[in-house]
Amino acid sequence: MTKYHHQTRLLAAVDCIVFGFDGQKLKILLIQRGFEPEKNKWSLMGGFIQPNESADAAASRILTKLTGLSGVYLEQLHTFADPNRDPIERTLSIAYFALIDTNQYEKQISDDYHAEWFPLDKIPELIFDHRQMVAMAKEKLRYKASQHPILFELLPPKFTLPLVQSLFEDVFETTFDTRNFSRKIMSTSLLLKQKEKDKANSKKGAFYYKLDKKHYKKNFHNFLRIIPNPNEIV
Repeated sequence: MTKYHHQTRLLAAVDCIVFGFDGQKLKILLIQRGFEPEKNKWSLMGGFIQPNESADAAASRILTKLTGLSGVYLEQLHTFADPNRDPIERTLSIAYFALIDTNQYEKQISDDYHAEWFPLDKIPELIFDHRQMVAMAKEKLRYKASQHPILFELLPPKFTLPLVQSLFEDVFETTFDTRNFSRKIMSTSLLLKQKEKDKANSKKGAFYYKLDKKHYKKNFHNFLRIIPNPNEIV
């Protein structure tokens, strides 16, 4: 087999920033590293890319191994390649971020990795450059959510408008006017109103909605009416 001569071989890995929403706070899923260096310290879920797989396939494999899930929203974020990022050996890491519903899949999270959900404002010390990965993923999530309806990936199959607003407010760290927010979210034609109500938080109750999957896929790239500017308060 022909090879490139006089070139140093590098290791390639992937790391997954897994976001979840528990109904009040946006959270991130972390594990305790099971080997040296930095054993037992908090880390993103990751692993090495195998010779017979792509980076995307490796990220999907690792995410499924941790959560038991497949087909979740997964997007490549950035390649981290500082020569000194791993103290053992030169390793490139391709970071991905994923979006899952914490309530629906909580019981599927593997116990093998001592995984735990942390609010973004209470993240413990992380190994290597993982905190930098998280910060970049957070900014990318806000940018994407201002243009596309990806935040619905974090919600359960049935949800109320107050829950949607709570999610958007936590992601963008701001407060939205309830009437204007509801009007804008309904103007997208992405939601299907249900007959039943959630009466847990008020006597009057709030109607449940479901995501219209057909319109969701069709209008995925046309969502600027909701958050035309990530810093705008509607």
